[in-house]
Amino acid sequence: MSCTIVLGAQWGDEGKGKVVDLSTVDADVIVRYSGGHNAGHTVVVGGTKYILHLIPSGIIHRGKINIIGNGVVIAPDALIEEMEGLKKQGVVFDENFYISKRAHVIMPYHKTIDLLREELKGKKKIGTTGRGIGPTYADKAARSGIRICDLYDEEVFREKLEQNVREVNFLMEHLFKHDKIDAERIFNDYMKYAEYLKPYVAETAEMVTDLYDAGKKIMMEGAQGTMLDVDFGTFPYVTSSSAAAGGACTGSGLSPLKIDKVMGVVKAYSTRVGGGPFPTELLGQDGEDLRQAGNEFGATTGRPRRCGWLDLVSLKFSTTINGMNAIALTKLDVLSGLGKIKVCTGYEYQGKVLERFPAEIKILEECVPVYTEFDGWKEDLTGVQSYDDLPANAKKYVQYISDFLKVDYALISVGTDRAQTIKLNEIFS
Repeated sequence: MSCTIVLGAQWGDEGKGKVVDLSTVDADVIVRYSGGHNAGHTVVVGGTKYILHLIPSGIIHRGKINIIGNGVVIAPDALIEEMEGLKKQGVVFDENFYISKRAHVIMPYHKTIDLLREELKGKKKIGTTGRGIGPTYADKAARSGIRICDLYDEEVFREKLEQNVREVNFLMEHLFKHDKIDAERIFNDYMKYAEYLKPYVAETAEMVTDLYDAGKKIMMEGAQGTMLDVDFGTFPYVTSSSAAAGGACTGSGLSPLKIDKVMGVVKAYSTRVGGGPFPTELLGQDGEDLRQAGNEFGATTGRPRRCGWLDLVSLKFSTTINGMNAIALTKLDVLSGLGKIKVCTGYEYQGKVLERFPAEIKILEECVPVYTEFDGWKEDLTGVQSYDDLPANAKKYVQYISDFLKVDYALISVGTDRAQTIKLNEIFS
């Protein structure tokens, strides 16, 4: 028995989908513990691309159990659409897929509020995907949310829905000047969704613990990245859930005492989407070249990602709060052909060099990165299968990151396909 958490160590989009997909070879159970369908994991297997939003990446493997935990917020229509799309690609859903009855449900009014609130912010926009994630988590915290289990008691569901719609329609009329929400239409639609999903709904918290106690290997799959965590990220330019390691326990029901390893997925450079400070961002042609080389466009939204050099100050903070004891380095191949490569090792702020990541957004916005520069390499890395076969300059770069963070590598990814991976250490303890 063992449990490994796989999470994003940066601002998301680090390549977690591929890493989790590789890890499921040895895992028995894969649990998605946070976020919603604003996340997107792309997995390439034998030239076939699978894009996953809510469903754990292990669904592509036969014989694995896949669980959407209670920490995830679920848009039933989006989940059903994703399931149907995967079925067309040959993916099977039977006794290998479960949905927590405790997970909260994204309602149509959550999406509407999400978009209207963002519009009111003007220049202070967060960059939300507009999928209703934040308002759903807000209702959860306010104890007015609707859970998956509520859909199977029509009296409870109708009562909660009508109460929420009364409050929402007050906002629609007096704040947003928007059309009112029709509760009856929502009720009828969600009854249909509930019927479709019913075979997969279960008490997954006890299920995960029972599987662990039975000797199974558990893989916890995070969404977004640590620097978007609602507590530890660049607040308020963050997601609305706990993307860090702590969220794996509250989002699945598994005890912290059963966590054996935390593997942070680290892109060989930095990206982020939406608003918020990004100290190492490359503007102009340099940033565009990196974006094109790395195909840095969102799997969920198609939005171009902001690109920059690797930020070791934020990564050190991420390593600390997650207790990371393994790294999966991704997209090293994208840096091939660059004459010089930089990494940020400190922030200059008001004449002083900060070595720790600041909580204050205003300070972070004024920080200037302090760089250490490396000579690049010209070799194509996509066919490299051994660490020893990496170019000397690539090894120096990779080793510097590990030494700075004081964490060893589990694997290094040099391409999008499963086979384009250098495996160095076991993922499970």
